[in-house]
Amino acid sequence: MSEKKNIILVTNGFYPEISPRSYRATELAREFCRQGHKVTVISKYRDFDYGDFLYEFPLTFRMYDKLRFPRIREFKKRPLSFISKALSRIMLTFFEYPGIEEMFKVRKILKYEKDYDLMISFAVPYPIHWGVAWSITKKHKISEVWVADCGDPYMGDVLDSFRHPFYFKYLEKWFCRRADFITIPVKSAITGYYPEFHHKIRIIPQGFDFNLKRVKSEEVQNEIPTFAYAGGFLKGIRDPEPLMKYLSGLDFPFRFLVFTNTPELLDPYREKLNGKLEVSGFIPREQLMKMLYGMSFLINFDNNTSLNVPSKLIDYALADRPVLNIKREFNSDEVKAFLEGDYRYRMSLPDPEHYHIRNISKLFLDLLSSNRLR
Repeated sequence: MSEKKNIILVTNGFYPEISPRSYRATELAREFCRQGHKVTVISKYRDFDYGDFLYEFPLTFRMYDKLRFPRIREFKKRPLSFISKALSRIMLTFFEYPGIEEMFKVRKILKYEKDYDLMISFAVPYPIHWGVAWSITKKHKISEVWVADCGDPYMGDVLDSFRHPFYFKYLEKWFCRRADFITIPVKSAITGYYPEFHHKIRIIPQGFDFNLKRVKSEEVQNEIPTFAYAGGFLKGIRDPEPLMKYLSGLDFPFRFLVFTNTPELLDPYREKLNGKLEVSGFIPREQLMKMLYGMSFLINFDNNTSLNVPSKLIDYALADRPVLNIKREFNSDEVKAFLEGDYRYRMSLPDPEHYHIRNISKLFLDLLSSNRLR
């Protein structure tokens, strides 16, 4: 498909934020620009100077108004901490608060958008899709094709211990009926969506820009075992506790680097590991990749479900380092082997070349042709 297209992307996450959804939208916007398509990005308000970004990638960037719904204030001291967390969870579970506001913001900003060939909206949060669905009418179609891109299932999500109330299924089915296509990153996740919409689902993985002719990395030589994990934790699912307990009982040197937005689950082990554990927040992907290249091996905490596959595994494959997959049934023998430089239990990773953004962008553009043939 050589002719240039008019494309609009609707997303909560975008550069410079560090999240899978931000990477998804940002990488596609950059690649569509490189290919010469006319690109418009609709995103939430953020206090950031996009001058340099827009100079390199001359797209149209529009931000909807600042979100007004206040977040539930978090307290650190009990019992207020318990009350604030409980209230926050109740509001999120039963009302999708505060993210529900984006449904209204998206509808408002899309009111005057039209004549696009392709529109792609990105969830999470799902109110982005709901706002797009609300803005589309018979007189206001916006684009020839609307693709609702979903990172994880909504009603079919199994990672969150709190399930969405039944009434949200009507919102999910509503936007699924209106979307021309629903894209998900892995085929195994299709069971997380209502069967009546399976015919609309297409598998399009996460995509990144990287050198397809990259060479295999050389064997890394660290003085002591040095390994890393990048990502969040979920108590009982992506749970670091079994690994941390095991590492705390070892009496030989190692270095474990963790880049996470949920460091509190590691707090009980910082003192026990006496400097062997280094915890920091998320860092830009370019910096992270440089760190990963130098690791003896990498850690992945398994989701223990086929519905949610972490996009970090693409970066792990690009880093070309052995990966130790920590499952719910913790296996200390596998950890011991990795620490001794024995990687026979290494995780099988996807071929990175399937995830180049050039190929991923083509899969989205091909949906235009597919729609015309239906």
